[in-house]
Formats: sequence, structure tokens, C-alpha cells
Amino acid sequence: MRKFNFCSGPAAMPEAVLKRAQAELLDWNGHGCSVMEISHRSDAFVELAESAERKLRALMNIPDDYAVLFCHGSATHQFAMIPMNLLADGKTADYLNTGIWSDKAVKESKKFGQVNEIKALVERDGVFTVTDRSEWKLSADSAYLHYCPNETIGGVELHSVPVDGRVLVADMSSCILSRPINVRDYGLIYAGAQKNIGPAGMTIVIIRKDLMGKASARTPTLFDYKVLADNGSMYNTPPTWAWYLADLVFDWIAEQGGVQAMEKHNAAKADVLYACIDSNPFYRNPIAKPFRSRMNVPFRLHDEALNDKFLQESEAAGMLALAGHRSVGGMRASIYNAMPMAGVQTLIEFMTDFAKRNG
Repeated sequence: MRKFNFCSGPAAMPEAVLKRAQAELLDWNGHGCSVMEISHRSDAFVELAESAERKLRALMNIPDDYAVLFCHGSATHQFAMIPMNLLADGKTADYLNTGIWSDKAVKESKKFGQVNEIKALVERDGVFTVTDRSEWKLSADSAYLHYCPNETIGGVELHSVPVDGRVLVADMSSCILSRPINVRDYGLIYAGAQKNIGPAGMTIVIIRKDLMGKASARTPTLFDYKVLADNGSMYNTPPTWAWYLADLVFDWIAEQGGVQAMEKHNAAKADVLYACIDSNPFYRNPIAKPFRSRMNVPFRLHDEALNDKFLQESEAAGMLALAGHRSVGGMRASIYNAMPMAGVQTLIEFMTDFAKRNG
């Protein structure tokens, strides 16, 4: 019996997608072998790749003057690739720091150029919040502003675009396809696949075409966005299995009603889970309400000596990976697109019962 998987990534995938992949594993589309075993240069795989791009463009309404890249590796690779491609010598890049992942991006980018770090996450009376935009000291003429709309570890989400009139670069690894966005607000969007798209090992990059072709001369060939775009993301052998599963996930999202339906689904799940936490003094969420994440919900027990018991009993009850990240502790429920409302309701029922028995 499948359990409800609250892992932050690699995360749960839609069961319908897994079943289809299972059915096609030995014989994909009548080719007599799996999609992992055919050439990425074959007409069949090229058709799949082009299909996946069309579907993603339709889901996100991506304009024609943006390239869509299916890249090797993780979003962490992009921490280096972005300044290599966008941060010209003598220029400065602004980085909004709202948590651990944006902090990692700051540290990596400083290896490649001048960075202006805006520390925007503050703790006040045990609650984390994001400072007002009026307090951010942005560069007068920055190459771009990098930020992370949703911090997976801390559970901090910026629900609106932070600034206008700048080249925005956004790490959407844990929120892509969870709600509609206006792609034109951004110069570059990137997202590791392993939360809302598919398995680990692939990262989606959506980049405005006029920003390409400016990579530093020291940039490795495979790190140059223009090289990847000019070669259809196939300068070398791409992550074919991840690309195939992404194509199936895009189908699944469209069948659910697209990103508009995903937004309603995700808001409903988050609302009931936060209501459970806020209404029970046994639990607390450490994030100011305007910045609470819909994807990653951290919470703490009033007596942290009960943490191990909570985790053992929740797993026995069919819920996986509720431990918070090692850097922050506590609990965390990641409730991405594939998490059904039934999973959240099961968690709420368990939390209510656990509090009664241990409060």
C-alpha cells in the first residue's frame, strides 16, 4: 500500500504518472524497449522532447521570445551558471536573501563577480518575516536581481513579484507549476524537477532570449545557455528518463485543469493544515502569516522531546518524511501538486489525535 509522502524532494509524484510509466517501462510507444534505451537523437525521442516543451509552454503561457531548456543536474548548478551567463565583468548582481537556498546562491555567485546581498529575512519574537521592500538597498544598475520565491527549508514564500523594472532571476524549484505566474515578469526562471515536475537530475530553465549569448569566456560549454538553446538542450546526452516523466506530469497537470486548478488545490490544502496548527496550542508555525509557504509547511511541537515519537507514530500511520530539515529541526510537511487532499486530512487527523494523547 502506498503511503503519503511529505518529502521535500525527491518528492511524491502523481500516482497516475507512476502507473503509466510502469506500464510503458518495457515497451514505450511500441518501440520494444524503454524510453531510457533509445537514442536521444532518434525521431521518437526528439518528438517527445518537443512535445514536453509545447506542454510546458502552454501550462505557463511562455512567450515565444523565451527559450525553454531541459538541463542536466540540479538547481544548485544554476547558482554558478547564472552569474557565468548574466554577470558581465564590472557589473553587480543583487541577491535577495530570504533563507538557506538563496543564501547558498549568494555564496556561489560571489565566486564569479560582484554581488550585493540584501538580507531580507529577520526573526522577531520567534517568528520569521521578510523586511519591507523600502528597506532593501538595491544597486542602481544591477545586472539582475536573484531571489527564491519559495524557501523549501524555512517555509517562507513571497506571494508577489518583489520588484518591477529589473531583470528578475527566480529559483522556483519548489513552487513552479503550483500557481499561475506572468513569465514576462522574469528574465530567467529555473527549477529543479524533483518537487513538482519529476525525478531528480534535471532542471528546467526558462530564459528570455536576449539575455543569452553573453556568457563569460571562461564558461564551460555545457554551462552556456545559448549553446544549450541552439542544440535543443541536447548538446550532449540529456536526462532522457527525467524528460519523459516531466512530459507525463505536464499531461497530468493539464488533465487536472492546469495551473489555475493547481493553485486552488494547493491553497485549500495549505489553508486547512495551517488552520490545524494555529488552532491547537500543541503546535506552532514559525513564519509570519503573509509569508507562509503553500508548498512547505514547517511546524514545531510544544514539547520537542516528543519529536521522535511523533515521527515514529506518523510513519506507522502511513505518512513519510515529516522531519524538518536538519538545519532547522521540528517538522515539515511538503504538500506539492501531487499531494492529495486526503493526505493532508490524514495528517491533520493524526496531529489532532497525537496532541490529545500527549498534551
